[in-house]
Amino acid sequence: MVVPSPGLPARVRIHEVGARDGLQNEKARVPTEVKAEFVRRLADAGLTTIEATSFVHPKWVPQLADAEELFPRVSDLPVALPVLVPNTRGLDRALALGATRVAVFASATESFAKANLNRTVDEALAMFDPVVTRAKAEQVHVRGYLSMCFGDPWEGPVPVHQVVRVCKALLDMGCDELSLGDTIGVATPGHVTELLTALNADHIPTTALGVHFHDTYGQALANTLAALQHGVTTVDASAGGLGGCPYARSATGNLATEDLVWMLHGLGIDTGVDLGRLTATSVWMAGHLGRPSPSRTVRALSHEDPQDHPREEQ
Repeated sequence: MVVPSPGLPARVRIHEVGARDGLQNEKARVPTEVKAEFVRRLADAGLTTIEATSFVHPKWVPQLADAEELFPRVSDLPVALPVLVPNTRGLDRALALGATRVAVFASATESFAKANLNRTVDEALAMFDPVVTRAKAEQVHVRGYLSMCFGDPWEGPVPVHQVVRVCKALLDMGCDELSLGDTIGVATPGHVTELLTALNADHIPTTALGVHFHDTYGQALANTLAALQHGVTTVDASAGGLGGCPYARSATGNLATEDLVWMLHGLGIDTGVDLGRLTATSVWMAGHLGRPSPSRTVRALSHEDPQDHPREEQ
């Protein structure tokens, strides 16, 4: 039953991260042909922005070592296919394959910058500066991911002003949009509103912001609703709830795209996504991974039994 709520956006763009952020956390490597089919099925379900892969050195993210092989298999799709690039080498690899949207990934905290990038926050920003400059010179759209915006497993709560500082630095170097990451899932709605308000006060427009919530404490949808009430219209999510963070053990799965779509559609918010096809895609991928989807919506709509989930033949 659709019951709109006043003050919410008419449409939300879902930035689907399952094929990259989701699969990079799998212990077993998913075959390239399965990844490509996953991306194609996501596009067929109506998702218009699908993060395809990451051009990171295979030593750091071996699950995505096939980026050069995967990207050409999906680049003909009529959707946006952003890819992660950690440095100029990664950007060169992406540009050589015709990528038109890239993302860099920074941290709001020193501890996570050290764990994820082996650099200080400012050293990481300095590394990204030539990447963003070169990408913009090539007329490539650049997204800036910012991890640990709400809490850090080593440092605890993250001061709002600390997050604002790094956001400003990323926008000043030329990023087109920012994704605010609750990497370990500790945010609550009031904290979300406080951060967004502080960013606006420092002349960072809501139109430049997206949100990326993890569901560690079951707060992802509540936090998303708080962001929508503030005017955010870009929400990151992962089909089937895949993902976490390999550098923060306390980070559990991303907000499931199906759970997000169920809420948005119930609020009368347009996403362009066919929930039935999306659910079928996540059930299909869960079969390849050999375990049920953690998404409550997927389980409800597919009548999955978590105790009886045989591996699908590949």
